[in-house]
Amino acid sequence: MTLLKNIPHPITILFIVILLAAAATWLVPAGAYAKLVYEQEGAFALVRQGERVALPFKESTLDSLGMPAGLESFAQGETGKTLSVPGSFHRLPQNAQGLLAVVKAPLRGFQQTVEIILFLLLIGGFMSVFYATGALERGLQALATRMQGREGWLIIVLTFLFSFGGASFGMAEEGLAFYPILVPLFLAAGYDLLVPVAVIFGGAQLGLLSSFSNPFSTIIASNAAGVLWTDGMYTRLFLLFITSLLYIWYVARYASAVKKAPERSLVLRHDGAISSPFLAVVSPPEGGRALSGRCVGLLVLFVATFLTMVAGVIFFGWWLVEMSAVFLVASVLVGLIMQMNEKEFLAQFIKGAEGMVVVAFIIGTARGVGILLEDGNISDSLVYYPAQWISAMPPGLFIVGLLVFYMVLTFFIPSTSGIAVVTMPIMGSLATVAEVPGREIVNAYLFGMGIAGFVIPTGLALPSLSLVNVSLKTWWKFIGPVLPFLFVLCSLFLLAGVYLN
Repeated sequence: MTLLKNIPHPITILFIVILLAAAATWLVPAGAYAKLVYEQEGAFALVRQGERVALPFKESTLDSLGMPAGLESFAQGETGKTLSVPGSFHRLPQNAQGLLAVVKAPLRGFQQTVEIILFLLLIGGFMSVFYATGALERGLQALATRMQGREGWLIIVLTFLFSFGGASFGMAEEGLAFYPILVPLFLAAGYDLLVPVAVIFGGAQLGLLSSFSNPFSTIIASNAAGVLWTDGMYTRLFLLFITSLLYIWYVARYASAVKKAPERSLVLRHDGAISSPFLAVVSPPEGGRALSGRCVGLLVLFVATFLTMVAGVIFFGWWLVEMSAVFLVASVLVGLIMQMNEKEFLAQFIKGAEGMVVVAFIIGTARGVGILLEDGNISDSLVYYPAQWISAMPPGLFIVGLLVFYMVLTFFIPSTSGIAVVTMPIMGSLATVAEVPGREIVNAYLFGMGIAGFVIPTGLALPSLSLVNVSLKTWWKFIGPVLPFLFVLCSLFLLAGVYLN
């Protein structure tokens, strides 16, 4: 409890993590696995200590290297472009990162996350322009009137949708776009600022834990480990159902308690009477007042903007640049509908973008942690040495140990695809030796990353909390009771998969 009393600002936390990562480059032995690179012209290249050797694009090449992935998965782009080669770990000269590297790390992090930052800035600009129309407030008044007495269904339906989005297509950064609309909606319903975080971030993260068709985790990891991604899908769907049911009950129970007695709010208790950065005040519903035609049109455009973004990601393979373009176009359309002059439009747009600057700093700084580990040549070392230790365990301990391993590794490498391409070939090759089904290796990876993602400072927890002005301490107080339950449940699923195979 004492440790939670004076938690520093999120950016300060990340700088502390950066210092720890830099210290690790002095203490952890440097090393790397050889990398098998798939080249677009249908050929492999083996990269080891800076040397690049061309290899034929054949199954025999994969067999000779002990790669569990199949040739077809490379050709279809389902394994990523680069995979670690099992049994190829070799020591490298120590490349300890000093003070200059620490200072440069967050700056380089901004360079590598510029698309995410641009996405956030454009969302902020769009929301500011839209708020200026007054349509969102009037729409929320109408919705609050219609939902009176049934606000709990918002939590049930939306949490499930975000969870399903995380489990099916890997919703993560996309969820940041929904805070500007759901924060005022939940405040109007009588809840606190913690509820939208629990629904959006918590729901999507819960889905990532039991991803059944997520192309960025399940499919890449399964193919890299030489396992069909559909193997174990029904188990993950069952886990998604159980965890979603219980998590939604937990969130709804907390929200109901806050609605009945606002003094029970964890936000009020630990952060005080903070205000929302998104439409802080929603007026009481004005009974009988119909929405104007222009207001309805603006609200339709608002909803269509988000639906277009989601549809583009699912059906057309859009990513951050395309999603950013959607909000840019929508902002201009709102300005045209409202007949805003140039100065008024740009003033509102820039004002909204300014509100996202803190979140942008958090995202860029967090990426700096991974940069230090990569430059210090210890990213692969963090995989090799724990793998050697847990590989000698009996099957039950091995699979639970692997779960813990991924929970810890996620702290340093929060990228689902990044961890998959580095670790899955190694862990997949250990599965046979440890007498563990390959699908359980993938499950341990998903469960470990899923649990850790709720709290690690290098993931999306800090950006999400910063968007609603809630502290990490408050989130930990809320999510703390959930994590041990998830760990026990996931461990039981893994053990059942090993011993009831």
